[in-house]
Amino acid sequence: MSKALKVFLIVTITLSVFSVVRAQEEMTVVTPLTEAAEGLDLQAVCELFKDAEGLEEFEKALNDPETGINNLDLDENGEVDYIRVIEEAADDTHLIVLQVPIAENDFQDVATIEIERTEGDTVNLQVHGSDMLYGPDFYVYPAAVRINTWPIILRIYGTAYRPYRSPYRFGYYPSWWRMRHPLRVNVYRTRIVPLRGRTPHRITRATRIRTIHRLSYRPRVSKRVRRAVRKRSQRRPPRRR
Repeated sequence: MSKALKVFLIVTITLSVFSVVRAQEEMTVVTPLTEAAEGLDLQAVCELFKDAEGLEEFEKALNDPETGINNLDLDENGEVDYIRVIEEAADDTHLIVLQVPIAENDFQDVATIEIERTEGDTVNLQVHGSDMLYGPDFYVYPAAVRINTWPIILRIYGTAYRPYRSPYRFGYYPSWWRMRHPLRVNVYRTRIVPLRGRTPHRITRATRIRTIHRLSYRPRVSKRVRRAVRKRSQRRPPRRR
């Protein structure tokens, strides 16, 4: 076998392996584990976060009926839930909790946006879905994007910055918020297509944020939501493989 032919075969095999790996990556399960979580697409959430000037603006965009990103009805009362935003920070690590107040003293954390700044001012970011709703280790992150230039990142790491905590709670919502019925899943997916197509995202089962341990965060889980998720999963037909 000639040297040229050997090189050709090696290149062909390498490209084939790369194609298989890429195909497997693209086939990563994008659909969350439970039907309940299909009311909040985390890739669309990441896109909203990228466009926001600050966390107060992000919270409004997240719940804006016109935007329609939030289609959650975790307690199955026939109305879309309000998602409030709570931030925790330690050194250069920030954790932003997306939380639904289910009742006066009952909360369900839906997802977290986890951010860290490392040496050389490199900024890493990932959206981590609740294990109960999205399945274990469900992470979404923007690919091939300069995160450190986003307006909201510049603000978070600006001088004299104070972590944001939503003033809203169960029964107390902003004046622009209105109760509405959730859309059917297929209608919701169609609605968020424009947002999902702006920035390339990847889904991974491994964390990209190495300093998250600096925060002593424990997810809030609602027993009411847990029961609703269990009931939905029992009546949900099995997925095709």
